[in-house]
Amino acid sequence: MALEVGIVGLPNVGKSTIFNALTAAGALAANYPFATIEPNVGVVSVPDARLAVLNQYQPTEKIIPAQLRIVDIAGIVRGASTGEGLGNKFLSHIREVDAILSVVRCFENADITHVEGSIDPIRDIDTIDTELMLADLETVSSSIDKAQRTAKSGDKDAIARLEILGKAKVALEAGRPVRSVDFTPDEKKNLKSLGLITAKKVLYVANVQEDDIHGEGKLVQVVRDRAKAEGGAIVPVCGKLESELAELGEADRNEMLESLGLKEPALAALATEAYRMLGLQSYFTTGPKEIRAWTVPVGATAPQAAGVIHTDFERGFIRAEIYTLADLKQYKNESAIKAAGKMRAEGKSYIMQDGDITHFLFNV
Repeated sequence: MALEVGIVGLPNVGKSTIFNALTAAGALAANYPFATIEPNVGVVSVPDARLAVLNQYQPTEKIIPAQLRIVDIAGIVRGASTGEGLGNKFLSHIREVDAILSVVRCFENADITHVEGSIDPIRDIDTIDTELMLADLETVSSSIDKAQRTAKSGDKDAIARLEILGKAKVALEAGRPVRSVDFTPDEKKNLKSLGLITAKKVLYVANVQEDDIHGEGKLVQVVRDRAKAEGGAIVPVCGKLESELAELGEADRNEMLESLGLKEPALAALATEAYRMLGLQSYFTTGPKEIRAWTVPVGATAPQAAGVIHTDFERGFIRAEIYTLADLKQYKNESAIKAAGKMRAEGKSYIMQDGDITHFLFNV
């Protein structure tokens, strides 16, 4: 699954610094507005300690973790929805991603100019939200006109779409993002096709200084309160520190983390949280060629999970043979797991569980 999250933020909040550290993409962007015209795209591995455990029992040539695509979107400025700055160019990029990482500056630094002239993370969040809501309101208003014309003929899809658009418009006109609306499960499915930016889930990334790597300062706390009120999440990240860590070899990186009292880079927590926010989980395949984590939505069936590997696997699905990491730790290998009767045969209706170790049998 090629899932994408888009990094957004005002200019000079450290957005591109964090993107580069996340993706180890090389040189940092210049420190001025609109540096990022076309979005940079990078791939980030989702850390998973279970892969190393699997490797203890199954020697392999390579280990492939689950991955997220990260899109670095142009800095948003006040008036962007009406064409200020890069205007509508960035909007199409945001519409295409599955979720948003909203980078907020939570540090003072006289050498890095803030586009608004002062540091106020809630004002910055409101600026971005306002621009995205105004853009959505324009989309919704034009879509309502089209849906109304089609609905007159009794078209059921148009009538259902009109209901969703009406709810979205009420929220947007009240200054609330579309994600705050309580849609039915069917409405949520239809909502995706409308391409509304504020319907997407948001993970706040508080860019902090090295003296507040755990995000305990006042500026981070106000963002944490905002995220909690929205039912969202926040990850504190020191962009400067993460950039340094990204350039180190594994041994030096681990030594630096230990000296800072950290178990892992903050970017690992960010990738994991983004994965969780998107409602994703992993199952594993193992063998001498590769051990791999495959990404599926929570609630996916065994045939749907098989289809992530190849569409033929889903089309010709017969059954899945599944065991757990706990089984592997206890019995040490697949032969012993089978002998103990712990290898389960699951059919088409089986709902995949996070961490299932799986072989698919199929016929096409």
